[in-house]
Amino acid sequence: MTQNSEKQVTKDYFLKPGYIYLPDRPTTISTVLGSSVAVSLYDKSLKAGGMNHFLFPYIETRKKTTAKYGNIAVLTLIRMMAANGSDISNLEAQLFGGAFNPEYSKKDIGKDNLKTARHILSGKKIKIVSEDIGGELGRKIVFNTGTYEIAILKVDRLRESDWYPYSGDR
Repeated sequence: MTQNSEKQVTKDYFLKPGYIYLPDRPTTISTVLGSSVAVSLYDKSLKAGGMNHFLFPYIETRKKTTAKYGNIAVLTLIRMMAANGSDISNLEAQLFGGAFNPEYSKKDIGKDNLKTARHILSGKKIKIVSEDIGGELGRKIVFNTGTYEIAILKVDRLRESDWYPYSGDR
């Protein structure tokens, strides 16, 4: 097997809000964001990565922990990467989303979502190598976990097909 064929994408996965995904083989993870935020983590040494997609900045009640909240989603993805053999010092992060469109909401929750992600990544000394954040437009993100390539499509209006592009997944 050649080095290039080792990292060929073998699966497509649509990441819904409130979920975390760390595949065991090269995968194309896609998601759609508005005010919500996605954090991708990549281990340069293992050449593997994962992503979360959260809707709200944080939850204080431990009884109701869910990946819909940034403080849970970011820490859990870091822990999953570590459990998968990653050394936290080898991790790099990318941030996406956090849009604010006053047409749809009065509160800029995206700003709070981004602040939570930055705070946790900074506390774990994980470098943010790129970001596509803020603004008024939604985003469709496509992340190749084998190569760390990311495509970002900005969208003004979301269609149902943007949310559910892969029939049969999940």
